[in-house]
Amino acid sequence: MANYLAQFQTIKNACDHLVIAVEDVSDLWPTVKNGFEERLPFKRACLNNKTRNPVFVEKLPAEFILTTDSRLRSRFPQEQLLFWFREPYATVVLVTCEDLDEFKTILKPRLKLIVQNDEREWFIVFVSRAHPSNDQATKMAKKVYAKLEVDFSSKKRERCCKLDIHGPEANFWEDLESKIMESIKNTLDRRVQFYEDEIRKLSEQRLMPIWNFCNFFILKESLAFMFEIAHLHEDSLREYDELELCYLETVNVAGKQRDFGGTDRGADQAALLNPGNKPLTQIVQDDSFREFEFRQYLFACQSKLLFKLNRPFEVASRGYSFVISFSKALALHESIFPFCMREVWVITACLALINATASHYNGLVSPDIEKEFYRLQGDLYSLCRVKFMRLAYLIGYGTDIERSPVNSASLSMLPWPKPAVWPSVPSDASSEVFVKEKMILQETARAKHFAIQRKPLPLEPSVLLREANRRRASLSAGNMFEVFEGRPSFIDGSGSDISSRVSPSPKVHGISMSRTNSSPMNFESSIDRPMRLAEIYVAAEHAMQHTISDPDLWKSLSSVKEFEQKYLELTKGAADNYHRSWWKRHGVVLDGEIAAVCFRNGNYDLAAKSYEKVCALYAGEGWQDLLAEVLPNLAECQKILNDQAGYLSSCVRLLSLDKGLFLTKERQAFQSEVVRLAHSEMKHPVPLDVSSLITFSGNPGPPLELCDGDPGTLSVTVWSGFPDDITLESLSLTLIATYNADEGVKALRCSSATILKPGRNTITLALPPQKPGSYVLGVLTGQIGHLRFRSHSFSKGGPADTDDLMSYEKPTRPILKVFKPRPLVDLAAAISSALLMNEPQWVGIIVRPVNYSLKGAVLHIDTGPGLKIKESHVIEMESYANVSQSTMDMANCNGAENNGTLAVSGEFKQLTLQDGRIELPEWASDMTSVLWVPIRAINDSLARGTSSVAPRRQSIVDGMRTIAMKLEFGVYHNQTFERTIAVHFTDPFHVSTRVADKCNDGTLLLQVILHSQVKATLTIYDAWLDLQDGFVHTRQGDGRPTSGFFPLVISPTSRAGILFSICLGKTIAEDEVKAQHPVHPDSILNIRYGIAGDRTIGAHTPMVVESTKPNGTTQDLIFRSALVLQRPVLDPCLAVGFLPLPSGDLRVGQLVTMKWRVERLKDFENEVSQNNDEVLYEVNANSENWMIAGRKRGHVSVSTKQGSRIVISILCVPLVAGYVRPPQLGLPNVDEANISCNPAGPHLVCVLPPALSSSFCIPA
Repeated sequence: MANYLAQFQTIKNACDHLVIAVEDVSDLWPTVKNGFEERLPFKRACLNNKTRNPVFVEKLPAEFILTTDSRLRSRFPQEQLLFWFREPYATVVLVTCEDLDEFKTILKPRLKLIVQNDEREWFIVFVSRAHPSNDQATKMAKKVYAKLEVDFSSKKRERCCKLDIHGPEANFWEDLESKIMESIKNTLDRRVQFYEDEIRKLSEQRLMPIWNFCNFFILKESLAFMFEIAHLHEDSLREYDELELCYLETVNVAGKQRDFGGTDRGADQAALLNPGNKPLTQIVQDDSFREFEFRQYLFACQSKLLFKLNRPFEVASRGYSFVISFSKALALHESIFPFCMREVWVITACLALINATASHYNGLVSPDIEKEFYRLQGDLYSLCRVKFMRLAYLIGYGTDIERSPVNSASLSMLPWPKPAVWPSVPSDASSEVFVKEKMILQETARAKHFAIQRKPLPLEPSVLLREANRRRASLSAGNMFEVFEGRPSFIDGSGSDISSRVSPSPKVHGISMSRTNSSPMNFESSIDRPMRLAEIYVAAEHAMQHTISDPDLWKSLSSVKEFEQKYLELTKGAADNYHRSWWKRHGVVLDGEIAAVCFRNGNYDLAAKSYEKVCALYAGEGWQDLLAEVLPNLAECQKILNDQAGYLSSCVRLLSLDKGLFLTKERQAFQSEVVRLAHSEMKHPVPLDVSSLITFSGNPGPPLELCDGDPGTLSVTVWSGFPDDITLESLSLTLIATYNADEGVKALRCSSATILKPGRNTITLALPPQKPGSYVLGVLTGQIGHLRFRSHSFSKGGPADTDDLMSYEKPTRPILKVFKPRPLVDLAAAISSALLMNEPQWVGIIVRPVNYSLKGAVLHIDTGPGLKIKESHVIEMESYANVSQSTMDMANCNGAENNGTLAVSGEFKQLTLQDGRIELPEWASDMTSVLWVPIRAINDSLARGTSSVAPRRQSIVDGMRTIAMKLEFGVYHNQTFERTIAVHFTDPFHVSTRVADKCNDGTLLLQVILHSQVKATLTIYDAWLDLQDGFVHTRQGDGRPTSGFFPLVISPTSRAGILFSICLGKTIAEDEVKAQHPVHPDSILNIRYGIAGDRTIGAHTPMVVESTKPNGTTQDLIFRSALVLQRPVLDPCLAVGFLPLPSGDLRVGQLVTMKWRVERLKDFENEVSQNNDEVLYEVNANSENWMIAGRKRGHVSVSTKQGSRIVISILCVPLVAGYVRPPQLGLPNVDEANISCNPAGPHLVCVLPPALSSSFCIPA
């Protein structure tokens, strides 16, 4: 079967579609050919895959071929069985007949002969030539077709269809396609089963010696190719995958030595996407194929199917894995390959995959697949780039490769090529060796900015000089000094390029040049001595020239300029694809490699932009070692571009890196650049962010706590990352409220210049009063020279013995808490009971601090009207303790109302009042104290007693006095507390009278009741009554009761009574009163008393009185009260009567006339007025209940004759409904004793609501 390999390859290349055989029995094909071929390719075909599941094919290509065609008739039976995939999948038999006898005798036997082959799928197409106008011919055609269906169709399957030349039916072509599809499906199923059986048989013989992989391959690929031409690409791909697995198992069988292949010219170019790159007959080896070519052939077939399935992503994914695995296989046979063929093959394979997948990619995939596709493209570019750099390094371009971390990591882990013998220098290459040697000696290392000294990163896994000479066949270890040409710098493993960074001695130069010049005459024996580095470069270049067959690849290695161009192309390709994938960081890193080339070529602007991306990535990831490699380059670009702001930022970032990454003098150079630019005139000054260099935090411990309105001092710890001291011309720090976004920020400024030392510093800032809330540190801003800087970095407080920068604090700890407004102090009256009126009394003021110091507090006292402070007397202050209540909520303190006593401790001090202010002593700053102020309440009016007929009406404001106080406290007296307290003053007694008894002789027993109004014990020593006109004492007494009543002791809030005996006396005319002696219109009760009380409770002995009597005796006090004694109404002069109201009901809003009758009963006694016929009247009414329409006050004339009468009428309007008090008529100028009310007016009258208005009524 393996002999048919060439023929199989030819058939496969020539056949790409299905074949449908046409058996033209009646020479009809020329007539119907166009109509049949117009149906190709078949639309929406339905076929069965390998698992017999239906698969829809959008466009199925096929070809109609006559059975008489040579392509179908020139085949041997064995070929037909082996290459069954190219045989027709359906047979269309074209017949026509116009006579029924002809059909029976001629056509039917012939058709029986044609369709007797059971392996073919056939059906008959009857072509009718009868014209529609010819009925007889049409009927005959129908009879013949009916007979044809009876003979060749069955119930299971319809095998006949009719085509009318002159007017085909609409469903004929659909019927034709369905029959063709049915035939193709059945044929395909049968052939798939055949191939599967044959493959299964061969698979069972795999472990037998007679097994041949070529036979298995032909059957397996025949099946795969049959699926491919049927457009069942998934099944075809699956067959190729199984074929690959089977081959790998076969090729790895131990004990069989096989030729790997790959030694032909042009094998360095990968053939991953070209299945026809080399005929299969040229790679056959015994019973199998050479691995190098065959594995690439299988991958090419797979990729072709994947492209047809529109899956370039999978081609890239499989391709990258294949390149990696196949590269490992090449490494096992590297000794048989030309020099560096493995690297060259990987480069060409990656480029071929990149170009092919990019051209087939249309972007119609999900976002995840799209990003993964670009990631694979980036991986292919990166792999190609690394291999390309390895080739360039081998031919001496190592100095043009940036010794960056990514290049060092890639190349230092990439092994050297491992040929059987390292290539030697051609005999005619002396000039090239001289040029290379000169290039090596002229290499100069580019000095880094800031004079940074750093060991270059290696670009080689081991020393190339040692590796090359070790692989020379006849060279032993030899003299290592001779191998390294006396250059000690090679031994450190940093590569050959390091020799250029060390200034060699003239002797070394001389030796090197003499050997180079003498090389040409001794090249034939050069293998007996070690090769120099220049010779290695030249030998590698000549060997690669023979290896590389791709002219474009060799051109990219022909010069440094071409290499750099290709290097940039590969690096940009990798970076661009990584940027569009998940691995954006890889793209940024490769941007740094592009920046290095741009920097070397003087394109500083583009280099700076790329370096900024790389630095941002390294800083974000915290890769400080890598950042230290790139950041100096960015700073150098910015300095060249005169980007002062960027250069400053880069210097600050360099200072912010770990101290161990740079020497102290290098860090000092960074700082000197910052200071130099800060003190220079910058064209465009911008605030500099030093968050990574200067950090700050509050001191350890709880936050500073202040009350609302209090200033303070805030201590902040600042860490400086500068290596030396640095002077800050200004420094400010902002506070941010954590719970109030509308509050904004508060800036705290340092008043003087600040010098920051390296490490930890403590600065103190004045803190003005802040609003309530919790505050955290915001932004640290300041100025260095002309440069403004800011820092947003917060640090944690570290151990006291360390000056290192602390880690960032999350979340930020509050540094200041300002409490909401609360009572910081309370001022209240010490007592709530009444004090004595018109007597000097101690008024106690309780000063209670609420968790706040009152040190240096000043109290301003301002008395209200009716109060006077005894300034001549000292003010006392003592500590205060509340015995009755252990704790008291000061927020709800309402004036210290309690009934307990005041406990006095040992703290006591006498103070003086100066301009209404008192300075509190220091001991009272943190404890509750009471201030005793001598105050006298002044009331010039005389106390008046009441009678049992007219009881006392006491008002809450009677005797109330106010004291306004203002307390200034706090460190700067910024806190103020104002309060006005009310102090109750009262007379010691309230006097009420009643007539206890009336004797037959007209003597009246007047009982005077004394009510104690103070919380003190009152002692009455004497009492006398000065009577008003009309009353006299009996027996011409002095108005004093029996002396045995005294002293009379009255307990607090109790009562006592005194009896006086009086009688009615003759009234004295007014003129006589004035002529004799003044007499009060009221009776006066005089009481001499004493008081025993405690100032901590209420009323007490006046302090002036205490000081006048020696030995603790007190001076008696005098209390006077006016008593109203009325004579009985025995003989009235006028009678006032209320006349009845109208018969109608009173209603709100209706006018009503109120009438009173005034009648003169007799003349007034002792009347001296000339106009006694004029009487003044006054109507009193509640304005809320009544509206008076007439005059409320006026005079009426009443005749002086006895019995004269007059009626006073007033119009009124009731305002409210209900029982209300009617208006009252009064005579102000007539004493009540001379007026008799007859008939008396009603106390209440009924007022009805207003009548309903008919205009608002709605009829039902």
